[in-house]
Amino acid sequence: MSEMVISFPGGARVDAQFGSYTIRTDQPQQGGGNGSAPTPFATFLASIGTCAGIYVLGFCRQRGLPTENIRLVQRLEANPLTGMVSKIALDIQLPPDFPEKYRPALIRSAEQCAVKKHMEHPPQFEINTVTV
Repeated sequence: MSEMVISFPGGARVDAQFGSYTIRTDQPQQGGGNGSAPTPFATFLASIGTCAGIYVLGFCRQRGLPTENIRLVQRLEANPLTGMVSKIALDIQLPPDFPEKYRPALIRSAEQCAVKKHMEHPPQFEINTVTV
């Protein structure tokens, strides 16, 4: 996926299309939207937890460990002056019978999340206007 097309289907909606997928976003009613989809920022935040979840799922599958009672809970802390996220905490909630010996490795697997790694080493941004 090297290209996404961002479109404006109406109201405060902004959608991203790539391949056969469309990610729909909207603003809440108090922000001028209809609240019909998550905000772009909420979608970004969800990508962190779901990315870590993919690694947790893969870890468990490779070892034949059941995943139906595993959840990831993501919490944010924000800087009160700027409103910017200052900390993201992910708790991997495990059932009592989850093998203790796998817990440290499970954390290491979640830390491999590509979204997290890109946040730790962000890309450069280049924004241009193009006449079509």
